[in-house]
Amino acid sequence: MARTIAIGDIHGCDTALAVLLKAIAPARQDTLVTLGDVIDRGPNSAGVLELLLDLMSRCRLVPLIGNHELMMFSGLNNRREFDFWLQHGGSATMQSYGGDVRNIPQSHMSFLGHCLRHFESANHFFVHANYDWRLPYDQQLDDVLFWQHIFEEVPPPHVSGKTAIIGHTPQNDGTVRNLGHAIIIDTGCYGEQWLTALDVETGHLWQSNNRGQLRELDLPDAEA
Repeated sequence: MARTIAIGDIHGCDTALAVLLKAIAPARQDTLVTLGDVIDRGPNSAGVLELLLDLMSRCRLVPLIGNHELMMFSGLNNRREFDFWLQHGGSATMQSYGGDVRNIPQSHMSFLGHCLRHFESANHFFVHANYDWRLPYDQQLDDVLFWQHIFEEVPPPHVSGKTAIIGHTPQNDGTVRNLGHAIIIDTGCYGEQWLTALDVETGHLWQSNNRGQLRELDLPDAEA
């Protein structure tokens, strides 16, 4: 059967991504949704984009845009914003391109330029950071969709009744946070924790790290 699998914030962790994809073994009928922030902070953003470009021929890849991609685009168009991007993870991305923006392939820019704001399946919706529970997906504000973390203030279930699959808010212990109506799968890969993939229908999890380690487990029970 076709699977829908979400992958949390990759943040330039190409080794972890390669291990994860090998374990998942995506087939042509599968849908893989990356939740944004595929670049910055980690060791090889350029390598991550090469892996994702290759993945497009093997399955249905649905890449979402995150705040770090937005910072990159702003930085490449404005010198002041460029310095801001470098200070917030962009320096690692630039190092992966040899320190020269002219080394960024057009294929990488085109890929990032075609990332979506959100994605919806039969039972789930996918966003980078957060959502306003009252608004349709296409009316979400950028500040909420790309920047707003989920810490103590948890949004109610979305009016659609669908389960939210979310990245952006790092779970620094490497454990997926299951809120029942929302599941947060940014598990801090660049911070020496795990990169997470979730089969949204079965709850099966794959996690890998920058040391090339892999573990498989099930989605934890929802918080009370």
